[in-house]
Amino acid sequence: MAKIAKRVAKTREGIDPNKAYALGEALKILKDRSKVKFDETVEIAMNLGVDPRHADQMVRGVVNLPNGTGKNVRVAVFARGDKADEAKAAGADLVGAEELVDIVQKGTIDFDRCIATPDMMPLVGRLGKVLGPRGMMPNPKVGTVTTDVAAAVKASKGGAVEFRVEKAGIIHAGIGKVSFEVKALEENIRAFADAVTKAKPTGAKGNYVKKVSVTSTMGPGLKLDVATLAAS
Repeated sequence: MAKIAKRVAKTREGIDPNKAYALGEALKILKDRSKVKFDETVEIAMNLGVDPRHADQMVRGVVNLPNGTGKNVRVAVFARGDKADEAKAAGADLVGAEELVDIVQKGTIDFDRCIATPDMMPLVGRLGKVLGPRGMMPNPKVGTVTTDVAAAVKASKGGAVEFRVEKAGIIHAGIGKVSFEVKALEENIRAFADAVTKAKPTGAKGNYVKKVSVTSTMGPGLKLDVATLAAS
């Protein structure tokens, strides 16, 4: 068996792998055990009772976290004319049409989130093989294909997080930073869990939310008591 690094072993000391921790308790543990020199991301993983191979069991959506993600999100907008001007005024980092498509096709993806106006989708569709695998393809279901580009840019900059279930039935996302107050992290996690719950597909049967855990970039993984995710 491979040796566990001393730092990793120390972060796991006293952690009961079989215990389901209350949300607030788990977050306090992550904050207390963060000893690295950078602001770790706090992540949530939700194991759902779905099989995403079936179309009626796909879980996908977007949620605006009340306290943001703590991350500087770079936003690219595919738009022309007035809509391009609106995107720039709203704070988009990259705005363009054909020229931006050419840049992305050549492999330069200097952004974290992608928005497009409906008229641009025939062009943006060419980028499916580039943006699709990264989960960055604009989609009207999550508000990234829209005529209201200003609102979409502001939402992305302010803490909008997309989620999509993976093949194993798991959804995971970064929901803040270790430097956030526990209350802020709790509010973000509850907002995220609520959005995933409301996105329950028609084909899901039985127990929908099976397991939930939280961790930080370099910290331990902690199982959560699902009941404590409900708004208090």
